[in-house]
Amino acid sequence: MSDAINDSRTMSGVPSFPDTSVPRHALALVHATESAATANHSVRSALFARLCADHRGARPGQDYDPDLLFLACVLHDIGLTEKGDRHQRFEVDGADLAAEFLTAQGLSTGDVDAVWEAIALHTSPGIAERRSTLSALVRTGIGMDFGVGVDFVDEATGAAIHAAYPRFSMATTLVDEITAQARRRPEKAPRYSIASELLRERSTPPYSTFVETATSTSRWGN
Repeated sequence: MSDAINDSRTMSGVPSFPDTSVPRHALALVHATESAATANHSVRSALFARLCADHRGARPGQDYDPDLLFLACVLHDIGLTEKGDRHQRFEVDGADLAAEFLTAQGLSTGDVDAVWEAIALHTSPGIAERRSTLSALVRTGIGMDFGVGVDFVDEATGAAIHAAYPRFSMATTLVDEITAQARRRPEKAPRYSIASELLRERSTPPYSTFVETATSTSRWGN
């Protein structure tokens, strides 16, 4: 587990992590099984999601559960791990693996289902936002790590997050991981899914994807 996990609790302007057992175990799982770039992306997404919630005036404990928001963000790419590489879209495989993990940790069926939905829908624009505040915040927090909708984040906060959790060419790493799975298991890239589109872009000149180009020219870079 990265030392930066503890450091983030004292970063000025940056939300602290939930200091309870299940989030700690989820964080340990992510750092033990995901690449450094993907794990850091997952943690930054959780921090950005909390910043977004505060910015929108969403009330923790009333409008959303901060522990579930953290869990859904931190676990949203667990489908890109070796254990999560099954036979469905990586978002669904990840949602299933997260649900298994959270059930074993003792979460209620309702909480597990809420996290499952947020993870499964995180690449589905226009759907996640309609399902729940949790799903909307998860998708938004993830998008913010790609540089989307981050104008309200001040420079000091952004710098503190990235100092603790470096990017490591995050967009390229994610595309590499998604397309590698899709090449090994074509059923993981049904036509018009994000995996299918990324694989198509990587397989035709100039062999780079829109998400990589857009992220590289965004506020945070790749």
